[in-house]
Amino acid sequence: MSVRKQTIDGLDVFEAVIEGETITWDTSLTYSSHLQTEKLLSAQEPVSDKPDEMLFIIMHQSMELWMKLVLHEAEQLMADMRADHIARACKTLERIETVLRHMTHSWEVLATLTPHDFVTFRGFLKRASGMQSHQFRELEFRLGLKRPDMLVIHEHDQAAQQSLQAALDAPSVYDELLHLMARQGHGIPDALLTRDYAVLYTPDPAVEDAWLAIYRDPDQHRALYQLGERFSALEYYFQEWRFKHMKTIARVIGQKPGTGGSAGADYLARTLDLTFFPELLSMRSRISPATGSEAGGCPFQGGD
Repeated sequence: MSVRKQTIDGLDVFEAVIEGETITWDTSLTYSSHLQTEKLLSAQEPVSDKPDEMLFIIMHQSMELWMKLVLHEAEQLMADMRADHIARACKTLERIETVLRHMTHSWEVLATLTPHDFVTFRGFLKRASGMQSHQFRELEFRLGLKRPDMLVIHEHDQAAQQSLQAALDAPSVYDELLHLMARQGHGIPDALLTRDYAVLYTPDPAVEDAWLAIYRDPDQHRALYQLGERFSALEYYFQEWRFKHMKTIARVIGQKPGTGGSAGADYLARTLDLTFFPELLSMRSRISPATGSEAGGCPFQGGD
């Protein structure tokens, strides 16, 4: 096989015909150098000689990479809302939701670990635990679940501590959504717009009323209605990820404690009660049919 070499703009460019396809490349930027595959593929360092540990490592490293993307997109989402670009915010949310669905499905890979497979290397993990994932904690903070006590786990890691503190002190995506609603005249209390963002958000009746008004007349408030539905989907898919995590852990270790000392599957089950966008959920109980004649009836009932 012959390889043709030519210089274009001072750069050596190579060309070869391979299986009928003309393939070109140069050495300034390659697939491997762009994606840093050498670093990526050498980042798996098992602490045991048990073959199933590699699956455990790659599974969690993949999850961390997807969380990095979600955090990146969350920053874009907040920028979109600050600029009042609702359509673009919806598009960004759709991408985040797609990533979360992929993350949820990926638990099925970990579920191929049988209880016996896991116990062969679990002791080698010592106290290493997903509780120590600073990206997951930052993601919770960015979405609005501000739990300052969790910072203590990361005191040994100054970079992680600083990143988490910044996320704790900053507005969450829901805070930015409330600011957007206020700019569009939806009666968000000033106290919520100037609050201490490091404190866990407390549901407010005025916010629930604002969402209810939007959802009762979606044609009048189409953009915010669609944005509200995208936020609702984000919460749904995140909780689905939590649920699949809990069920996977229960399948692999039963009711044993986690390696980090938590109650394991029982702890994960309790996190299902944690919410990010409370009024978007609570106002749904107050939505009523458009006409009085339909009140109390099933919208799908009818004659046979």
